Amino acid sequence: ITELSQMRSGYTKPITPEITKLTGITADMVAGHKIDLAEVESILGGGLLVIAHNAAFDRPHAERLSSAFAKCPWACSQSQIDWQAEDFEGSKLCYLAMGAGFFYDRHRAVNDCHAAIELLSRRLPVSGQLGLAALLDCARKPTRRINAFGSPFETKDILKVRGYRWDGDAKVWWTDAPEADAEAELEWLRAEIYRHPGREIPSKRITAMDRFSDRAGRAA
Repeated sequence: ITELSQMRSGYTKPITPEITKLTGITADMVAGHKIDLAEVESILGGGLLVIAHNAAFDRPHAERLSSAFAKCPWACSQSQIDWQAEDFEGSKLCYLAMGAGFFYDRHRAVNDCHAAIELLSRRLPVSGQLGLAALLDCARKPTRRINAFGSPFETKDILKVRGYRWDGDAKVWWTDAPEADAEAELEWLRAEIYRHPGREIPSKRITAMDRFSDRAGRAA
């Protein structure tokens, strides 16, 4: 979807040599092809769950392709299963497939989809839960996006170790906490980062309808 999603209204984003080296896809291979948006929107019309491996990357591209993607809940098979706890050494789809004992011709959309379906249809090696069930359990739970605006520079390493990520555009460290744990996380920020027990810290409730989209990226 990354390359083809650029093809609408007569606009085509060139395929760079780096992308060709990674995927084997050239400009000649996609010349004259386009996504049938009417077909896409008819499929998504019922608000189907969209599963992507790295949804944080794919969802913004998909929503620029069609607003129908914004009306669907999304789940991420890369980040919403604790692959490390399940004894996998990485979360890339090809690594997970190898860890599960199968190989596939990657960097082709249909092949990647089939690999993800195969992976999610199997039981996880430690918990014994079906991969899809574990993913859905996580995707259904609301989270809170917490932004540590104005955090002292010297606390950046503490935040990083805690699992916060840096948003270079907004100039803020942020994290997504399970809703049940959000207040405890806010108290930790007040005590350990700001040293101000009464400080107001913005947070935003996130569900599968907005998670991984640009809309989820800022707390009010």
